[in-house]
Amino acid sequence: MKLNKPLVLSSMALSVTLALSACNDSNNSNESDNNTSIVEQENTSTLAHYLNRDIQDDVFYFVMPDRFHNGDTANDLGSENIAISRGGFDKTSKSYYHGGDIKGLTDKIPYLKEMGITAIWLTPILRNQAVQGDVSGYHGYWVLDFTEIDPHLGTNADLKRFIDTAHDENIKVFFDIITNHTADVIRYKECHGEGETAFSDGEQQCEYKSLAQVAAGDKYTPFVPDGMENLKVPSWLNDTKYYHNQGDSTFQGENSIYGDFFGLDDINTDDPEVVAGLTEVFKDIITEFKPDGFRIDTVKHVNIEFWQAFSPALVEHAKSQGLPKFFMFGEVFDGNPDVLSRFTTEGKVPSVLDFGFAFAVRNVLVDQKGTSELANLFAQDVKYRDHDSDENQLLNFVGNHDFGRFAWYLQQSEHNYVEAEKLARLTLAHQMMYFLRGIPVTYYGTEQGFVGDGGNHDSRQDMMPSQVASYNDDDLLGTDKTTEDDNFDQLHPLYLALKEMAEIYQAHPVLRYGQQQVVHSNDKAEIFAVTRTLPSGEQYLVAFNTANHTSNANILLSQNVEKLIYQSGAAEGNSQSNQLNLNMAPLSVAIFQLSN
Repeated sequence: MKLNKPLVLSSMALSVTLALSACNDSNNSNESDNNTSIVEQENTSTLAHYLNRDIQDDVFYFVMPDRFHNGDTANDLGSENIAISRGGFDKTSKSYYHGGDIKGLTDKIPYLKEMGITAIWLTPILRNQAVQGDVSGYHGYWVLDFTEIDPHLGTNADLKRFIDTAHDENIKVFFDIITNHTADVIRYKECHGEGETAFSDGEQQCEYKSLAQVAAGDKYTPFVPDGMENLKVPSWLNDTKYYHNQGDSTFQGENSIYGDFFGLDDINTDDPEVVAGLTEVFKDIITEFKPDGFRIDTVKHVNIEFWQAFSPALVEHAKSQGLPKFFMFGEVFDGNPDVLSRFTTEGKVPSVLDFGFAFAVRNVLVDQKGTSELANLFAQDVKYRDHDSDENQLLNFVGNHDFGRFAWYLQQSEHNYVEAEKLARLTLAHQMMYFLRGIPVTYYGTEQGFVGDGGNHDSRQDMMPSQVASYNDDDLLGTDKTTEDDNFDQLHPLYLALKEMAEIYQAHPVLRYGQQQVVHSNDKAEIFAVTRTLPSGEQYLVAFNTANHTSNANILLSQNVEKLIYQSGAAEGNSQSNQLNLNMAPLSVAIFQLSN
């Protein structure tokens, strides 16, 4: 069976074609002229209503509201009445508020809908301590008040309007929540001094006291500085007895759970009163705002017994509030499936972000390691399977606000990729994110070619015009713009590529629900292929060429190749007796429908 018939060139194929035409392999100089693609529409399915839509039908967009779009400049300085939640605004500093808000995000819902986004995940939006030391809480992870939105981002009414607007467009909204810690308020007399209230981002200040030390009487004396006794809401969070108070974590052994996360007040989630209290806090949020789910921060830094009680209680409460598909996924910053899967099975958290996937794709497409990296990861997928979840519900990503952007890893690579090949590799990374098992999560700014200078503050650029020098000197991919410009270009090649990926993902249920089996990999950066199979027997073959040259593979299949569904570069194959001899253009993907 020949698969190289002329097809219509689509936007995604065009972006990859342009990129590969500039790659350095002279042997491929004529191959990109044949890059073609097709989207079969026979299996197109109508997107279900958000209230009844399974999580595997969603395409996520992860956004930091402060860095997205400023819809209301009146709230740039935060609270007018509460000093600790006011200030921290400096558009020239990467570690301060920049003015983006919920109204701005609401204004851009059409931009996201057009890109194929069906679920928006926001970084934490509850009221923060505005400034700690020489940094601000623009990111939202220093919560003081669990009942209202941070005033830098707007009001509770603004948030409800945003959710209503998103729901009107059949888009879900997910909140980022924190149970591990609150803002840094508590001090220890033994290492801070009674008059010391300074906080320095990332600085370890108080040596960790182990459980054994505490049991032997060697422990800190916690106190709350004058004037700060009633900052937290609900009020029980102001009592130091509800915190571990054991000093700073080094993220090793027991202190990973019991230590303060960079000085933030570590909540004692072993205490039954705390479990009940935090469960009520987030039940109230569900009741008031009706979000479609939660992403849970720092999951591995909380004892697993907490999750066993917390997660089922919130899912059941959401159902009682008319949210039958309410879904939660946790951040477990670890690439080991043994660690990740423990929280989705024993811990009863419905899903997690798949850091293993992010590391494996980076190894293959940035470092040019063999595709066996992916095969070895997927061989462990069985560990995620239990009575209510499996690997198809994992959240796939290749870059985020802590991890750094995929384009930055390409920028730092020893392979010295030219811009065109960076664009092609970034596109292929996202094709893997969309077409392999799991749910795709695009990090904001990716669709505009953002690069960054690392993780944390260096990966949190402005979509609105930026005044941060270290952002504005980046060479963005696929555009002549910089972050000094407004970056909501719906003709950017990456925006168009991601839009098309979403269309393919939504058009073919097998790409969302099909059981995945690896059918070809090796220890070289060449072709990687999987089958995706539905219980009905419908089966697709999805193949990726991870090399910057044409690659060939002989793939044994249980079914015959029936037709080509999609290709982003020239694919030529001969199929005989359930064996496919496949030639693929560099850095491309091809999807085939199989039949008995």
